[in-house]
Amino acid sequence: QAQLVESGGGQVQPGGSLRLSCAASGFDFDYYNIAWFRQAPGKERERVSCISTNDFSAYSEDSVKGRFTISRDNARNTVYLQMNSLKPEDTAVYTCAAARGSSYCPAVYEYDFWGQGTQVTVSS
Repeated sequence: QAQLVESGGGQVQPGGSLRLSCAASGFDFDYYNIAWFRQAPGKERERVSCISTNDFSAYSEDSVKGRFTISRDNARNTVYLQMNSLKPEDTAVYTCAAARGSSYCPAVYEYDFWGQGTQVTVSS
């Protein structure tokens, strides 16, 4: 059974840091590109960052560039999202997703597997 399980979310003050993990099982993780998405209350889901199968290529949205870093450890079937200098507007449910193909950052509908999400709350 294909599965993605996020962890590491929580409540943090502005300027703080969190490290999210996405553990994969039930599919060939090494051949899938992985992305982090987030969805805040009342807003549509948006992509935060993408990483290729071998972690050679990565992309981050302008809103998080310089603050968030995506990485992966294929030996552990895990993708990470290091989040620094967190802002209240970063508050959202963060979800990882997997897509197989030549593009490491494809359209939302091309993702095959999704995790359940982990809550990140940034407030004083």
